[in-house]
Amino acid sequence: MNTFPLFFKLEDRKVLIVGGGDVALRKADLLSRAGAAITILAPSISAEIQALLSDSKHELIYENYNKAYMTGARVIIAATDDETLNHQIHADASDLNIPVNVVDTPHLCDFIFPAIVDRNPIVIGISSNGKAPVLARLLRARLETLIPQGYGKLAKLAGEFRHEVKTKIPTLTGRRQFWERAFEGKVSQLMFAGNEKEAAAQLQADLDNTASAINEKDTADNTSTESQTVKNIMGEVYIVGAGPGDPELLTFKALRLMQQADIVYYDALVSPQVLDLCRRDADKVFVGKKRSNHAVAQLGINELLVNSAKEGRRVVRLKGGDPFIFGRGGEEIESLRAHGVPYQVVPGITAANAAASYAGIPLTHRDHSQSVRFVTGFLKAGAPNSNFKSFLNTDETVVFYMGLHSLPRLTTGLIDAGRSSDTPIAIVSNASMPNQQVLTGTLANIVELQEQNQLPTPALLIMGDVVALHHDLAWYHVDNEQKNQNTATDDNWLRGGKAAATKNPTSQQAHALSMVANLATADDVEQLVIG
Repeated sequence: MNTFPLFFKLEDRKVLIVGGGDVALRKADLLSRAGAAITILAPSISAEIQALLSDSKHELIYENYNKAYMTGARVIIAATDDETLNHQIHADASDLNIPVNVVDTPHLCDFIFPAIVDRNPIVIGISSNGKAPVLARLLRARLETLIPQGYGKLAKLAGEFRHEVKTKIPTLTGRRQFWERAFEGKVSQLMFAGNEKEAAAQLQADLDNTASAINEKDTADNTSTESQTVKNIMGEVYIVGAGPGDPELLTFKALRLMQQADIVYYDALVSPQVLDLCRRDADKVFVGKKRSNHAVAQLGINELLVNSAKEGRRVVRLKGGDPFIFGRGGEEIESLRAHGVPYQVVPGITAANAAASYAGIPLTHRDHSQSVRFVTGFLKAGAPNSNFKSFLNTDETVVFYMGLHSLPRLTTGLIDAGRSSDTPIAIVSNASMPNQQVLTGTLANIVELQEQNQLPTPALLIMGDVVALHHDLAWYHVDNEQKNQNTATDDNWLRGGKAAATKNPTSQQAHALSMVANLATADDVEQLVIG
């Protein structure tokens, strides 16, 4: 290590910043968050600094630099654009043995400001030793996405219980195991879900149970009971929207829960790249459904979720798109609720939004469409949705899910019901993925165009005047060679063809997300400092 990472306690301690401009403002903002009593020394001080440091604990001195103002300072920052003055400040601070940082001048810095991930009281500092500060900030951004704000609240809760835990659990090993259970189990999930009172109650109950188990152990066996894991009777189910396929479109919460799962039940529309981001040692069970071919019936899936949770496991039900938009998530949580199984629902980017965005087709547009409707091509038990007369509004965009196989019936029904045969319509296949394809036409010719081009499922139909904007607004252009390699219907992994047995190589983005996600779930993440 070129530098050693340390954390300074600056609460109500004097910090001298020489300079009154934008650089000084950035440093003052950071240091004020740590509770420092900041002295600004400069002949001219910006209005932003004045507003930031209006508290009486801070001091603004409108004078030129004078060494006398260093007296009592814990640290000193030189934030001027005068190189000679900066060298003088460094020399004076060194004479007084006060740590000094000369901004953007690494060789004159006794300490370095890291890129900070603040989850108070957990603080993560990332430094490149002044070599690549932009890279440090990028790493910080990655960690920000993967470490929820709830970790800070969880740490504060642990601090409140620390003395009681030390009193009731006498050994270091026992306390370590207790905290591991708390941070990886029900307590943390309640905190991340925003249920702070329930998290505190759960932690208290877990501590009381552990203390009782220790007190009741057989004196002849003074090592076994204390180290036993006190398991929760009930696990929890997370209904997670996996989005349209691109792993970068996952929500932060979805990724965190996927990394914590003990078992994952996933659909046919979940891409290999997304599935690869689940916890590596979690059991992964395919329960996908395709048209008229269900690997596991819905009632069977409901039963699997309930039984796994009753075994005390953390269960992720991973669904393509969004669980509550033609994802049958409502049916699953009805079953969970009936059996008393706790659950959370994590929304995902639904296929309609992804297909429209990646095809350059706005679902609403002031000049063309004032509303949008999501419709399924098939209802319960495969009954066709034939309410064609309700789709005659030309100011509305209609998105048909699961409509590709019934395309001839849909187009004929719409025209017969009175919709113009010139109405624009698009087919978007494999939205957001490298093998995405878009085919546009009208109600009159889209069936013939599809017979010629044979776009594969999964695909959505978008109908309305907004489709005409595709050719001008399309921005997502896939590699033709890769598209040709992946669009054959029989080989499409989303159709369960030959390629389904062998995963597509995980993208670089998915690898990067997986690596950082694994880091974020490491045992010592609360102590992580990158120097």
